[in-house]
Amino acid sequence: MSYQKRTALALAAAVAGSVVLVAAPAAHASVVDVDYQCQTPIGPKGAVSPIDIKAVRSGSGYQLTMSFQKGVSSSPVELGKGAMKPSALIKLGGAGEGTVAVSGPPNVAAIPANTPIKINDLTGTYTPKKNGKVTFTAGVLTIKALGTTTTCTPKNNPKPSLELDVTGATGSQNTPSGGGELPRTGPLDSATALGTLGGTVLLAGAAGALWLTRRGQRTAS
Repeated sequence: MSYQKRTALALAAAVAGSVVLVAAPAAHASVVDVDYQCQTPIGPKGAVSPIDIKAVRSGSGYQLTMSFQKGVSSSPVELGKGAMKPSALIKLGGAGEGTVAVSGPPNVAAIPANTPIKINDLTGTYTPKKNGKVTFTAGVLTIKALGTTTTCTPKNNPKPSLELDVTGATGSQNTPSGGGELPRTGPLDSATALGTLGGTVLLAGAAGALWLTRRGQRTAS
């Protein structure tokens, strides 16, 4: 086989390897309907809210964001600006254990009486202890307002809103020394980072092919 053909085959193999790496997803996120049943100071209330959970790599952990697309409770009286403070737990599964506490800012505008309470995004930090696939599922929601506490519990055994391949603090893929964050989680998450690795494979293949070509030229001479 000529050196030119060997060069072409080596480059083709490198390109194929990089395509496979880019296509491999590291996370799966979906919006999940959660049936919250709330124990309020004036009796039981409930509502179904679609829940979305996202994660962004931050240092040795991940910053989680839990988003509510609908209100889950209401108040018989108006809640003035800053009167309501929400928090929640996110349940971990798979390679993760326990829960992660997330919280959000007080309401920025007054909430009229008997109006669904819109929960602002809740955030918190998850630091994995080991590598593996971890699931994140909506847990108990707590709303504190006007000296009262309302507890809302999912009753429909919701599925995870996020499934993520995580790297523990002692792993080999923590935040690069140059700083910055890895891509947001989602169906095509970490494609950029994996594409970089694929590019490394491509360059290595090209370098090997060039070495073969030059070696052939020296032999021929």
